[in-house]
Amino acid sequence: MSAPLASLSGYRRIVIKIGSALLVDHGAGLKKQWLDAVCDDIAALRTNGVEVLVVSSGAIALGRTVLSLAPGALKLEESQAAAAVGQIALARHWSESLSRSSIVAGQILLTLGDTEERRRYLNARATINQLLKLGAVPIINENDTVATTEIRYGDNDRLAARVATMTGADLLILLSDIDGLYTAPPHLDPEAKLLPVIAEITPEIEAMAGGAASIFSRGGMRTKIDAGKIATSAGCAMIITSGKPLNPLKGIDEGAAHSWFAPSATPVTARKTWIAGQLQPAGTLTVDAGAERALHAGKSLLPAGVREVSGQFHRGDTISVVGLEGREIARGLAGYDADEARRIAGHKSIEIEELLGYAGRAAMIHRDDLVMTEATGKKTEKKDEVHA
Repeated sequence: MSAPLASLSGYRRIVIKIGSALLVDHGAGLKKQWLDAVCDDIAALRTNGVEVLVVSSGAIALGRTVLSLAPGALKLEESQAAAAVGQIALARHWSESLSRSSIVAGQILLTLGDTEERRRYLNARATINQLLKLGAVPIINENDTVATTEIRYGDNDRLAARVATMTGADLLILLSDIDGLYTAPPHLDPEAKLLPVIAEITPEIEAMAGGAASIFSRGGMRTKIDAGKIATSAGCAMIITSGKPLNPLKGIDEGAAHSWFAPSATPVTARKTWIAGQLQPAGTLTVDAGAERALHAGKSLLPAGVREVSGQFHRGDTISVVGLEGREIARGLAGYDADEARRIAGHKSIEIEELLGYAGRAAMIHRDDLVMTEATGKKTEKKDEVHA
């Protein structure tokens, strides 16, 4: 098991999830002092070279305050209206607080389908990565203006975990109203002890958060453990800590109580096994011997090595890669629709813009979205021509 890093500045990319109760005082509006302090923490991390993404709740809570809606449960259309107003206000507050450190904020509103449907997943990932490349801090939330009970996450813990895995983050921080995972609910059991390090999310760990049949299984710690399973299986560590004090991220480095969940020791294998085994290929790419050797060497598949395109698929669909003998050697997520793939197959990447009329992606399948399904028994010579 890997050990927690001594400082948050040792991580490369961090996703921070913030609940609405931390950010909005119901009836009184935004907690500006708290938000400014968190933004100071974010600025300090960025100064140390850490990329930061924020998954921020609070749109509905802020919107109902702006609209002076009565306390109590809201109807669906009232929640959606509150979200519409609150999202504007929430984005403005984040932008203003981050701008104090000359940081630009970018708003991303996601629905469940944006992370579960491959084409939309790839588009969302590309947008977020571009924001990070340009030096902005993405402020992400579920799009509650259109989400319904049937098509929503329902909690931002799991949304944050999906964002962390989507963007290849190496740490997810869940700022909560409790400072970590305890052996039992501390408000019910005075003997409950904080677990500072969780090597693996076992059934015993899940039971501490409230099992499926438990009264604690709705929201709360249970959704945080669900988020931990998503994040750690993809190689992303997770921290649960209290977000109530000012500067809660700085507090982690200064020894504030928290629980650290270790990432999986084999994250790439786990993620790519999911690609290979759980999705049915929507089409097939036949590649030449040079491309096959290059794929085994860990390269992306470029159009030059593709000899034939079969099936009707769209960008983001899972497709099969076969050698000239017809046996499958890999599966991956298509970088192009089938019709586009047929037009650029066998051509060099520099010809894509001329063939398609726009500057497309260099790879037919990017190596991060490709898993080998057949091991090679031959060594690749250094002088092999690389088609992928």
